[in-house]
Formats: sequence, C-alpha cells, structure tokens
Amino acid sequence: MPRKLFCEWGPAAYAIAVTRKRIQRRLRDAFNNQRLTERKNEPLPAVIYRHKSLIRRRLGNVDMTLQENKAVNLQLAAPSVDGIVIQPRETFSFWRAVGHCTAKKGYKDGLVITRQGPSRGVGGGLCQFTNLLHWMVLHSPLQITEHHHHDMVDLFPDYNRQVPFGVGTSIFYNYLDYRVYNPTSEAYQFKVWVTDEYLCGELRASARPPMKYHIHEEDKQFYERKSVWYRQNTLYRTAVDIDTGNEIERTLLKRSNARVMYDAALIPDVFRAGESESVTV
Repeated sequence: MPRKLFCEWGPAAYAIAVTRKRIQRRLRDAFNNQRLTERKNEPLPAVIYRHKSLIRRRLGNVDMTLQENKAVNLQLAAPSVDGIVIQPRETFSFWRAVGHCTAKKGYKDGLVITRQGPSRGVGGGLCQFTNLLHWMVLHSPLQITEHHHHDMVDLFPDYNRQVPFGVGTSIFYNYLDYRVYNPTSEAYQFKVWVTDEYLCGELRASARPPMKYHIHEEDKQFYERKSVWYRQNTLYRTAVDIDTGNEIERTLLKRSNARVMYDAALIPDVFRAGESESVTV
C-alpha cells in the first residue's frame, strides 16, 4: 500500500500543504524576471482562432447546480482575461490575471476534479476556461510553458465532445497554473466572453503567422484489462505553410491512457478493442 502524502492526513494537513505550495509559487514569481502581460481593450486585427464551449453539460451524476454555479464563476473570471495582450517575450499567467477566486468575490461552489474523482469547491469549473485558452493556443506559435493534466482517469462519457480527450487542463490557485510564452515578433491577444449558453473566445494577433496548426487524434480506443476498462489516444499537432500548403512539422503532443470511471455500457462499440487487443482508428 503506498505511503500517505502529508496532505492526505486530514483537513489541517491539507490546508498546510496548500499554503506552503502557494507561498513557494509567490516566491518563485518574485525572484524570476518574467515579463508578464497587460490588458488592452482594443482588439488586435488578425483573428488566429475562434472557439466556444457549452457551459452547462450533464456529466454523469454530477449535481447540475454545480453547472449553474460554474456559469457564475466564468462570468466573474472572463473580464480579467478579456483583452490581455501577450507581447513578444512576455508570459501570460492565468492566475496572475484572474487572482484568487473566493466566496467574498462572489465565486460559488463548482465542479473540481481530484485524485478521487469529481468533487466541489469555491471557484470550481474554471478549468473550462483554461481548456478554451489551451485549445486556441494550440492553433498558434505561442509556447505553453506550464500545463497540468487531470487525465489519469476518464470520468465522464463523451457527449457532444468538441475537442479530443487529453487536451484538457487542470488548475488550482495558484501553484497549478496555465502559462503561455510568446516567442514571436508579433503581439497576441485573448478575447473572451460569456453568453447564456457558451464560453466564447478568440485568439488574435497583430499579424498572421506564416503557418496554420491542426490537431489530430490517432489510435483512439477503449480496451479491457483484468475487468477494468481504459481509454487511450495519441494527439499530434501539424504545422502547415499557409502559402504552399506543405506540412512543415508534426509534433507529438500527448499519449493518454486513462482508467474509465463510468459504466462500460456507455463506451461506443466502434471504439472497443476488447481484452488486450490493439486497433488504430
């Protein structure tokens, strides 16, 4: 049996561990020389990528109240990111932009993902925000310098999935951050807003880059091992020269192998590989 982590010894130990992590993050930020972003209201001229994601989704047996609360949390956080410009050699930090999401600021209990599965916490649901930013950034030459996953488990069956499994992000104030660096000579900008149904975003730039980027999912399958089901896939990003249409590079983004935590009857038959089989889709 694996030894318990200090944070698992109870609520007091957990609070101490979180506080220590947050102080360590503040000290690291204080002593590095990263140029961080500022917000400007005027949109940059070139639209690099647009995306929107449905706010209220039925996820297994998760209380829909948490989805309603998530809508509130997204509404509160969006203005802090909308308009932010990442100048050349600058770094965008999600938590630097949004700050600590507390009940005093109006944030509500939303869905959070822990090692044990779905849970709830103040400000929960903002991973949908960083998911949106991450998906747009993947379609640009911006460099992702900090990105955390919660993909060791597949918690919910696919339902109107817009992006491949494994592209998601995990954030927790302030030490699990989402950070992006601009290595180019152009400025990039996030525009984000919330409607009644969707979280919407645009990634803009001062000029179009010479390449377009595409995300590809391969080897998608569900397989059974010792009566436990897993899902796996492989994600690649290709860069295509806009002028010639030639593929310039192909990069492995991620290989996922996650334990399925819902009823196996909900796994689509077309992607079932069975016991110890291997297929490429």
